[in-house]
Amino acid sequence: MSVFIATFFTHYGAVSFNRYCKEHGVASKMMPVPRFLSSSCGTCVRFEAETWDLGFDDDALDGVFRIEGEHAQRIDGRK
Repeated sequence: MSVFIATFFTHYGAVSFNRYCKEHGVASKMMPVPRFLSSSCGTCVRFEAETWDLGFDDDALDGVFRIEGEHAQRIDGRK
């Protein structure tokens, strides 16, 4: 199981993704974007899953990062 952080262009996108995770049995939590990451919106979703791709299809998604301690590796995104 890996830890990921998904960042979003809008707060509503983060809320929608968090709801999607809960509906699909994925442990998730909304939180402020950590200082070592940046995004267009100040809210992100931390989630634990086998893979970052949960099938969420929304233009509000900015990027997905695999988290290891205080290091992040960008996995996917639009930047």
